[in-house]
Amino acid sequence: MLKTVEELLQELGRTVRDRRIAQGLSQLEISERSGVPLRTWKRLEGQGEGSVRHLIQAAIALRCEDNLALLFPTPAAASMDELLARQAATATPKRPMRVLRGRGRITPRVKL
Repeated sequence: MLKTVEELLQELGRTVRDRRIAQGLSQLEISERSGVPLRTWKRLEGQGEGSVRHLIQAAIALRCEDNLALLFPTPAAASMDELLARQAATATPKRPMRVLRGRGRITPRVKL
């Protein structure tokens, strides 16, 4: 069954509140730690409302920012070719190796 926007907001607010309480923090403490104004923090917990910036600040302060990437997972590839193309597009290009010349050789110094 699909949830309404209001139901999802309430659920999000409860989750934020539960996470804060589990860490033993008051609303004032987490507000100061996150940089989210106290009034906004209370609204975030109570109605699940706030800006995306405030949600990210809350996630960082509550140490669950890694889970934000799970909100919009990448769809599964339709084929092996598509999967390989995605991997190639996101791969970090390898830097070519430099050939170091003249290193490692011991050359005598001769004073003239």
